[in-house]
Amino acid sequence: MLEPLFRCNLACAGCGKVQYPPHILKKQLSPEECFAAAEECGAPMVAIPGGEPLLHPQIVEIVNGLVARKKYVYMCTNALELKRRLHEFTPSKYLTFSVHLDGQRDHHDFAVCREGGYDIAVEGIKAAVKAGFRVTPNSTFFDGTDPNSVRAHFDEMMAIGVEGIVLSPGYSYDKAPDQTHFMGRARVRRLFRAILSNRKKSWKFNMSPLFLEFLMGDRSYDCTPWGSPAYSIFGWQKPCYLLQDGYAETFKEMMETTKFEEYGVASGNPKCANCMVSCGYEPTAVIDGFGNWPGFWAMVKGTFSLYKDKHALKLLDEPMPHGSGPLVQIGEPDRALEETNA
Repeated sequence: MLEPLFRCNLACAGCGKVQYPPHILKKQLSPEECFAAAEECGAPMVAIPGGEPLLHPQIVEIVNGLVARKKYVYMCTNALELKRRLHEFTPSKYLTFSVHLDGQRDHHDFAVCREGGYDIAVEGIKAAVKAGFRVTPNSTFFDGTDPNSVRAHFDEMMAIGVEGIVLSPGYSYDKAPDQTHFMGRARVRRLFRAILSNRKKSWKFNMSPLFLEFLMGDRSYDCTPWGSPAYSIFGWQKPCYLLQDGYAETFKEMMETTKFEEYGVASGNPKCANCMVSCGYEPTAVIDGFGNWPGFWAMVKGTFSLYKDKHALKLLDEPMPHGSGPLVQIGEPDRALEETNA
């Protein structure tokens, strides 16, 4: 997870990155720092979130340099600038535009706090697909999400021709201005069981099927916080992309000095109590899928399963529970653990 800057042209209510003070938002990594970080940790894939990477004046150089190093690059973008900047990039099997698109028009525009944002993003997606780029819409869902709308969103994205869909439940950044719409684990499982059961054959997901089963409540995994190491202007982030419990100057220092056993639901750490986000749990699912024969067979079956579920069909006709107050507040361990065990 390479964050070359925290600046953004949106101020989403569920994101804490843009809440940094101005002197931090003005800072950015140089291409050389980005290349050094990618080589230092040796990861085969580099996701470039932010902020908005297209605001970095040298983002094309950064992307091209990583592609030249044969890194699989997932450049995250809200796509407000994508259509205009598309000609600066070259289609490659190593480059994917991961476009932030939180569902259908009304839901997305509400989530990103900008009317018209959905239409601009979809225009960017269509232009990128037409130009031959790999594109995956990346959706984050919060409390109160309508599963029927999400399923309709899947249909719309498949009709455009995207390679696959990426999705995750929201996680409560402590800097996020809206702390009232983050879900606990019980609500995550209910929502994603409704969304992901009884799938259509046309739907494609650019994710581990075992991680999707975890979101549906069919699997119990612990977090692998080092599975998606994060590097930014502050250095290597401890323990993961979502928590700010210190930084290390080198990847080696981060791996050797971070007490990873103190993170994840099993640890009892209240900061992790409600987290089911892909950056920590999908690595666990991937290790399970490729680390043993039962896991591999389950992954193969999951790739082709439609997950027929009569109970989940009924959930589509029921209103999703919606909390009236903060569901997740970092620093409130009693409430967080209560929600986890729901």
